[in-house]
Amino acid sequence: MIYLDNAATTCPDGEAFSRAQEFARREYFNPSALYGGGLSVRNALNGARESILKSIANPSAFELLFTSCGTEADDHAVFSCAKRGNAVTTAGEHAAVFSAFTELKNRGVEPRFAPVNGDGSVDGAALLSLVDEKTSLVSVVHVNNETGAVNDIFALARAVKEKNPRCLFHSDGVQAFGKLPFRLTKDVDLYSVSAHKIGGLKGTGGLFKRKGLSLRPLLFGGGQEGNLRSGTENVLGILDFAYAAERKFSALEEDLRRLAEYRERLWSLLDGELFVRISPSGGSPYILTVAAKGLRGEILQRLCEEKGVIVGTGSACSSKKPYSRVIEACGYGKEILGGVLRLSFSPQTTEEEIGTAAAALNCAARELKARIG
Repeated sequence: MIYLDNAATTCPDGEAFSRAQEFARREYFNPSALYGGGLSVRNALNGARESILKSIANPSAFELLFTSCGTEADDHAVFSCAKRGNAVTTAGEHAAVFSAFTELKNRGVEPRFAPVNGDGSVDGAALLSLVDEKTSLVSVVHVNNETGAVNDIFALARAVKEKNPRCLFHSDGVQAFGKLPFRLTKDVDLYSVSAHKIGGLKGTGGLFKRKGLSLRPLLFGGGQEGNLRSGTENVLGILDFAYAAERKFSALEEDLRRLAEYRERLWSLLDGELFVRISPSGGSPYILTVAAKGLRGEILQRLCEEKGVIVGTGSACSSKKPYSRVIEACGYGKEILGGVLRLSFSPQTTEEEIGTAAAALNCAARELKARIG
């Protein structure tokens, strides 16, 4: 089976999992315990935190809060920082941010949504026009999870701060972390990541936080994670996250180059009479989103699986809706919206799989088109 839905989740990295499992079996103590075993686990957690933190940020300027997932990290940022006036985001956000902003209106904060371009990137000028002296938070996704479009969050964050220095800036970096080369700048206050998008285990995420920034806890109890997220830490998941990230960042540039070639090769092999491209050529090399004109994406997905290829139809978090909210916001009509397919890669994707997948996609689309006349 060829798996091309890595933007939804990735296969756990075997080496990272084995290392984490070995430690967790041997050092199974509660990291809050005061005896030697607890201290040993606490030190391991701190080491994992430092390793992940250093991968994209300066530890003297940022801290890392571990969460259960990227959604929790997003929600923690939004509900802690959008406390007054209005908050600005984009129409192309992942559901974790978009739904949280929708909820803000029930909490007395006005949500504002900036439009996106045809490739899913935010209209920067429109975004900035929504920022005023009452804006408490701006949140812009780093890599659009449905199209792969990359937003220049660092330039946007700087522009937002120039317009309103008191405004905080957050970015959902779930599809960028471990995949694109970057370092957090002083203008980015909060940044969300997730383990299972880079070969880690489901159930672990993180929120990078600028030092000195005060957050409200979502969970109360024993005071873990600097009193910001109570509950016994997921030691296995956190250590696995650190080991998986270590492996991802060690090969980041090579993976970037190779997968960019694979993405373009796959597109070149698809039948241009059947498919249109939605993803930008300058987007993440990990995502190629296309649409089969006039066909149903979910039927194509099933036909491809019967041929041994697993593909996505958009965000797994919004798969119950008839059309993708994000792709619709890009301005496409129903002929395109119904046939959206998201093909997403991992470092384990091979060139041979690309050719096989393209053949399966073309065959499935031709079969379906012939059925419906």
